[in-house]
Amino acid sequence: MKYVITEHTNIDSIPRDTTEIHLVRPIKWDKLNALLTRCPIRTITISNSCLKRLPLKTQKKLKDKGITIALEKRRGRAIDLPMDKMLQIIELRKDYQTVREIEKITGIPKSTVHYLLKYADRGKIKKGQNVVYLK
Repeated sequence: MKYVITEHTNIDSIPRDTTEIHLVRPIKWDKLNALLTRCPIRTITISNSCLKRLPLKTQKKLKDKGITIALEKRRGRAIDLPMDKMLQIIELRKDYQTVREIEKITGIPKSTVHYLLKYADRGKIKKGQNVVYLK
């Protein structure tokens, strides 16, 4: 799993075995260094615009530590549903239930069910306060 890091992310909430992170926005070197000493990070994914704003000093320090910076574009908001509810919705849809019937069974709004089934990137979910990439 890959955890998303922002300037407001609590470093202590990131598991110690995390080897890959995604930077949404550039963060201060002190915070990034604290994360690097806490976790064995090998790869940092970052959007093109964030890479342009990441200081060259920071990029050099990361390269010197042997950390790979990879460009990756991940748009959209993370789904804020428990994994078991998402799986239940998908299974109900496979059983040819309508969106309204799924709403009644699960208690999740029809619009959320529709978004999850049709448009959502199901590899980006919320786990507590953290956004996690499953793929």
